[in-house]
Amino acid sequence: MSYLEHFGLTEEPFSNAPVSRFYFESPQHEQALVRLTHAVSRMRGLSVLVGDIGAGKTTLARRLLDALPEEEYEAALFVIIHSGVTASWLLRRIALQLGVENPAQEKLALLSQLYQRLMHIHEQGRKAVVLIDEAQMLETRELMEEFRGLLNLEVPERKLISFVFFGLPEIERNLRLDPPLAQRVAMRYRLEPLNADSSRSYVEHRLHTAGSGRNPFTSAAIEVLHRVSGGSPRIINTLCDNALFEAYLAGETTVDAPRIEEIARNLAFAAGATSGGNGAPALTPAGTVDLSEVDRYLESLKS
Repeated sequence: MSYLEHFGLTEEPFSNAPVSRFYFESPQHEQALVRLTHAVSRMRGLSVLVGDIGAGKTTLARRLLDALPEEEYEAALFVIIHSGVTASWLLRRIALQLGVENPAQEKLALLSQLYQRLMHIHEQGRKAVVLIDEAQMLETRELMEEFRGLLNLEVPERKLISFVFFGLPEIERNLRLDPPLAQRVAMRYRLEPLNADSSRSYVEHRLHTAGSGRNPFTSAAIEVLHRVSGGSPRIINTLCDNALFEAYLAGETTVDAPRIEEIARNLAFAAGATSGGNGAPALTPAGTVDLSEVDRYLESLKS
């Protein structure tokens, strides 16, 4: 018997993979989605959503992408996984994701191709929207200037492209590298950590979605989960996944507070551990990768 069968689950409830059906619509996530949808539907240009590590930004980005009807939008989700990307590389990737075939190497020719593609999308009565996840990795003024230039592509009373940046609060520092771009931000929203009630609802939602008919976590265990995680969904997932597995190995069907505390200590999530904002543990950033690897990864997102 696996630990899933032990707890009456049909799938892993606390994976940190961004699976859309596990999306938890807390009040603030609902508010963020409403505001972002409004901004892109009105083609406001640039919107920014920030949150600390593990706050659910990537899940929200995918949720927004899924919520944009294909008949109304030419939408793409672009993940930045390397801080060393160049402006020319980024421009080509955006062009490819919006349907430009064989993007030119020379910048002026590429911009002409992109403008023609955006005009075609506009003439179809559709809207071009690009969602940029991990946008805090866009660390140069050259990159910010490129986005400003793209936002200048417009027809009377409407921009031809809208961007939504998702990332850590450092995004604000990057935007200040190009003050005119910072002034173009039409909407800002910050995802705060889950409060105690939302943390409980989050755990119950994940369990229910995974097929469980009951909540094996005691009330005291939930309280410790919230305190140790700082309300970070990612850390809640990690703690819960480990707790269920350890309870299974011990032959127990209930997860109590001492087990959560023990796991938190083992994972260095206890109070006083190295942390990011709002008490959530800091995570080590990804190492350097070759841009060709980034290309292959981005292509895999389309499959």
